[in-house]
Parts: sequence; C-alpha cells; structure tokens
Amino acid sequence: MEKTDLVLEPLTDDNLGEARGIDRSDVPVDFVDTVDDIMELTRYGLEHRCAGRTFLVRYGGVCVGVILLGEAIPWETDPEEMRGRPFYRLMGFLIDRRYRGRGIGGRALDGAVAAVYREFGRRPIALGCHRDNTAGARFWLAHGFRKTGAADGSDDYYITSEPKGRK
Repeated sequence: MEKTDLVLEPLTDDNLGEARGIDRSDVPVDFVDTVDDIMELTRYGLEHRCAGRTFLVRYGGVCVGVILLGEAIPWETDPEEMRGRPFYRLMGFLIDRRYRGRGIGGRALDGAVAAVYREFGRRPIALGCHRDNTAGARFWLAHGFRKTGAADGSDDYYITSEPKGRK
C-alpha cells in the first residue's frame, strides 16, 4: 500500500450517499451506529462547536469507511480515570467489509487521530466496544487501547492512557 492511496476527507451531506454504500452487512447496529446516525452526531458536534472531526475514508479513490473522533461530553458511565479531564470519544468507526484485513482501518485511525491532534490538541481517547465484538476488541488492543473495568450497557470501555498517535 502506498501512503497516498488512503485519503481522509470530511463527511458531508455531499458525500453522505457514498458513505451509505459502505458494506456493513456483517456488522450489527449494536456494534457500530449507522452512517446516518454518525452523520447526526457530526451535525450535533458542529452545531455545538465540539472539537473533533468526522471523516469519510477513501482507499484508491473509493469510499471504504467513516470515522468520528470528537470532544467527549461527559457521561455517567465514563471510566473513572477519564472523569474531570478533557478527552476525545471515538463515536463511530466503520470499514467496508471488502476492505478489512489490509491495514486500512489502522491507517485511517492513525490519520484521523493525527488530524484531530493537529487541529485541536492531544488528549486521551475513549470508546465503547460491544462485548460480542471480538474482532473489534482485538483491533483496539492492537492499536494502543486498553480495556477498562467500565461499561455502558453492552459496551465495554477502551481507552488510551496517554494521547495516542504515532510521530
């Protein structure tokens, strides 16, 4: 894979139709929100001037995913170690099933984190991963996250202790 074959661009109403075409037929909505739900969260963040971005992921010019990484609004279920400190919450991350297993997801994650850090500053990142999503849990552990003892419904929390990002 060449470095230039992966591009992150803002998810907008103009490219939302492409994002809706992502093949997520093997990913239950309990695991990852729909693209329309991710877009609604994006609109909320923009309206409330939250730090963060939502990206459409292109690989070789084709829309292959979306990722939302934004300022965390505190929730009662947040891990104790995240309370009272600013952090980002990864609210939606989806890669088309035909493009998984190629390193695209890891590169998209690194690119989104780097872009948000450049624009808004470094902070730790938290996310929820459904207990039954074993592939997702392996991905997060392999990419610098650790499982906490906190949960929100069926989602276990994962966090980065220190701000994530490769130099």
